[in-house]
Amino acid sequence: MNAFRPLDGLLVVSTALNVPGPVALARLTSMGARAVKIEPPAGDPLTRHCREWYDVLHRGIETERLDLKTPEGQSRLEGHLSTAAVLITAQRPAALARLGLNWELLHGRFPRLSQVAIVGFSPPRENEPGHDLTYLAAEGLVNPPDVPRTLVVDLAGAERAVSALFGVRAACAGDDAGRYVEVVLADVAHMLAAPLRYGLTGPGAVLGGGFPGYRLYRGRHGLLAVAALEPRFLERLRDELSGAEPREDQLAAMFATRTAIEWETWGRDHDVPIVSVRGAM
Repeated sequence: MNAFRPLDGLLVVSTALNVPGPVALARLTSMGARAVKIEPPAGDPLTRHCREWYDVLHRGIETERLDLKTPEGQSRLEGHLSTAAVLITAQRPAALARLGLNWELLHGRFPRLSQVAIVGFSPPRENEPGHDLTYLAAEGLVNPPDVPRTLVVDLAGAERAVSALFGVRAACAGDDAGRYVEVVLADVAHMLAAPLRYGLTGPGAVLGGGFPGYRLYRGRHGLLAVAALEPRFLERLRDELSGAEPREDQLAAMFATRTAIEWETWGRDHDVPIVSVRGAM
């Protein structure tokens, strides 16, 4: 199969650091875009926190360290922007304005350039700081005292930035004028919290442990995740229980007879979504 490369020949420049911008840029390069990432003289903070992931994300991306507070750095960046189709940013609006990268100035100098701006909040909070943990906490998506095991908002925000790029490219097709679009990470977190907000998840809700076929159980060794929502999956569990209706206590007793890994194998053999919970105590 040929790789899906709808962005062949498209130059994307990014000044976005940390996680959402680099993840979005990696996705775009996988679809054929040529990517140039501008980093400050000290580099991307992700190199200090997780160099291995940084290296994976930046394969095939041209990185250049520039001091955008200097005329030399600004001139070099302008050279990239003069031929770029899209600029991805992740600085707060006040910081972008200080660097001359706010949309009003950019569009006046590079009328064909589009901008995908990853920001934390919409006005009037546009210059407030935030990170994945705080966006999740504000929406009730943190289970104290544990810190989430992945960067949910950052990763979903990266995918939204990719979608935004395709959106501005489609809009530009008619007149070739650049477009501006914001990806608001607080809005992404609000979207991710919809199942909780509408009562689908959360303690005791249908997908929060209230339905016996969709919850965690302890095996003879380890935990297993059971997601037998559809009737056909429940029927197979019912068969394993000799025809008894799958209740929580019955399922708990049944799953306790084998290890989580053994039940994962059973689920694969019987076409039931059951997996061992990796990293569980």
